[in-house]
Amino acid sequence: MEKDIILRAENISKQYRLGEVGTGTLTHDLNRWWHQIRGKENPYLKIGDTNDRTTKGNSEYVWALQDINFEVKRGEVLGIIGKNGAGKSTLLKILSKVTAPTTGSIKSRGRIASLLEVGTGFNGEMTGRENIFLNGAILGMTKKEIASKLDAIIEFSGCERYIDTPVKRYSSGMTVRLAFAVAAFLEPEILVIDEVLAVGDAEFQKKAIGKMQDISKGEGRTVLFVSHNMAAVKSLCTRGIILEHGKVAFEGEIENAVSYYLGGNAETMNSRTFGNEYDFPVFKLIEISLKNYGRNSDDVLRENELIILNTKLNIKINDPERYHITYHLNNEMGEAMFSFSNAGSFSLKNGINDITCNFPISFFQSGQYFLSLFIVEDSKQPIFIESDVVAFTVVDAGRELGTYMGREPGYIRPQFEWKIQ
Repeated sequence: MEKDIILRAENISKQYRLGEVGTGTLTHDLNRWWHQIRGKENPYLKIGDTNDRTTKGNSEYVWALQDINFEVKRGEVLGIIGKNGAGKSTLLKILSKVTAPTTGSIKSRGRIASLLEVGTGFNGEMTGRENIFLNGAILGMTKKEIASKLDAIIEFSGCERYIDTPVKRYSSGMTVRLAFAVAAFLEPEILVIDEVLAVGDAEFQKKAIGKMQDISKGEGRTVLFVSHNMAAVKSLCTRGIILEHGKVAFEGEIENAVSYYLGGNAETMNSRTFGNEYDFPVFKLIEISLKNYGRNSDDVLRENELIILNTKLNIKINDPERYHITYHLNNEMGEAMFSFSNAGSFSLKNGINDITCNFPISFFQSGQYFLSLFIVEDSKQPIFIESDVVAFTVVDAGRELGTYMGREPGYIRPQFEWKIQ
């Protein structure tokens, strides 16, 4: 490998057999062996469905990963992003050598420490202190090396009072704290972290992210990080890989990767027209669009003009007043901003409903936003949920040359009433 490349994945694929433990039946294993001794290709590599959990495939085999290629430089923090079931955890297990790829190879330099699941590598019958030494030994460290960092590990974990108690009596949050502290302080060249930090509390998540930044920037070590928290990914990572159905859909700078992941298909920007797949017994969703007053939905949304959200749907039943629509607004980090609804303003009617909601002038800061749609029955039960149903971008077009051109903090620009006497 090149001098600054510390990890390389070459044509990584992973195949699983559905409904069975292992790779399949004894017949299949014998067939693989017979092909192997004759120098022929595994016959089951030619079959298998794409890793799409939303569809029922025709094959008993599925490709959890297919043809994954990437390189990681020393000191780089790589974010691996994707929806549930995209193949992220499978990829990390292969990189950590927990499981082997069906095809392809992993080339790495130095020790790899993995934090894939709560309590990975911990023995529940052993105390926290004993598990620190056990994990250090697994990483190839001497007892003296581990002992020199023992106090720092215990202090960072916040588990000092329970360090001589068996780990089986720890809460999941305590286990994650200790496991992360061990992985971070025992100085692996490559640190692999799955979504386990979500188990910890807010204070520990902040400490953990700070420590990962120190590891990568201050100590020049490499971090592979999987998370659904786009704020954490954006603040920590320098580059991102998007996985979709077991394949790399995007690779690039982290800003572009997060925008790709949150934005989805370009057709969902500012407006979206829905087809027959959104035709249900109770309603049919027709269109959602945003535009400035007096402009078209394909124009750029300007923050200094009124923004109109239009929702068009057909209610097919005779008691439409039982239903209302609710939107959740998220920012570009995936953080929830607020929700809003037509409930309390008016009732839906039978037939075509053409609903508008107006956002005041200068309500939004410039940036990218995402709307999720809920159709709610009897004010309590959602009968339809579509996350990130439409995305829109607001630009700052109202400031004069020579004024402050930077972005104000936050996402909303409330217009308060000011007086002077």
